[in-house]
Amino acid sequence: MSESDRSFDDAVSTLRLRLRRRSPYFATLSMYARIEPSDAIDVAATDGENIYLNPDRFFGYSMEYQEGIFLHEVLHAALLHIPRRGVREPLLWNIAADIVVNGMVVDAGMSIPRGGVRDEDLETLPVEEVYDLLLDRVEIVELPERLVDLRAELGREEGAGSGGESLEETELGAAEMERMRTYWKQAQEQAQAAVRIAQQGSVPAGFEREFGQVGDPELNWRRLLWRYLVRTPTDFEGFDRRFVSRGLYLDRLDGRTLKVYVAVDTSGSVSAGQMTDLLSEVQGILRSYPHIEVQLYYADAALYGPHELTADSEIPSPVGGGGTDFRPFFREIEEEAKGIEPAVAVYMTDGFGEFPTRTPRMPVVWAITPGGLESSEFPFGKKMRLVGVGR
Repeated sequence: MSESDRSFDDAVSTLRLRLRRRSPYFATLSMYARIEPSDAIDVAATDGENIYLNPDRFFGYSMEYQEGIFLHEVLHAALLHIPRRGVREPLLWNIAADIVVNGMVVDAGMSIPRGGVRDEDLETLPVEEVYDLLLDRVEIVELPERLVDLRAELGREEGAGSGGESLEETELGAAEMERMRTYWKQAQEQAQAAVRIAQQGSVPAGFEREFGQVGDPELNWRRLLWRYLVRTPTDFEGFDRRFVSRGLYLDRLDGRTLKVYVAVDTSGSVSAGQMTDLLSEVQGILRSYPHIEVQLYYADAALYGPHELTADSEIPSPVGGGGTDFRPFFREIEEEAKGIEPAVAVYMTDGFGEFPTRTPRMPVVWAITPGGLESSEFPFGKKMRLVGVGR
């Protein structure tokens, strides 16, 4: 080992010891990442498992900032921000991921260098949802040039050491994604054990929340919608058990019809593109499963409809623009659905409105737009968060 390598390893060991004093949890996570020197990067980067530091640039920062930058890269890796990107625009995804991890770094009592991107309104959301909300700030047709301007608008400075090179442009297959998820899940379990043994600190809520989004069905909304409306005997885990006990597996209804009531919030919380994406997906289901019938409503504080939605019908022009009240829709369909089984309700909204005081008898799916109410704050129903929907 050369003198420079020994010096680098000693500096990294010191960094990890300082991190351990602050957080045994994050220090343990960092042990799962191999740290390598590299002059090919600006300050710091990760490929999802390894962390690369430019010795001259990185150790030129104060120790306070070294800790923040180092944790920033560890979090990118441990939260699987590289494989979770998929086919999303790399620069905007990187900004969204930076918002999430920088919020965690600051919450852990560490500092990020000047120019590190922050958005306190977004940093507690899943990175997929942050990406969608940022995408609303730019015109799709202007990508990627417009994103460079967005980077400046958000206060991001190139070379600030806040993870600007963190996410490589790579797409991973399902097997590799699962391998990395398992790897960092093991790291998370070891970190939890370290907290218990040290009796110091706790599992950071931000990390637990974001790591829990990996593979979360709430974010796989298209899959969840299909599974909910086109269920099979093996798909009933976690869904309404009334149909199971009666033997009503919805793909074997022996000619019976599934009635689906769809409401779209037209108070201003749902964009035209988001509405089109959801309803087009419903129409795709209708093309494959003709036993499903859909009634579409638009709703703000009042209710408009119903409109029959078929596999090939045009989507009616939305009506509304007032406040948000979910009660008229549920009153209407409770009356409409009397004597009809099975029936399901799907409501597309941001969730900010008046809920019924009584839980509806039929199963309900909330299709929540980016930036909407926290899932836990919906008083009933299954929740799916609409990431990746049209603008």
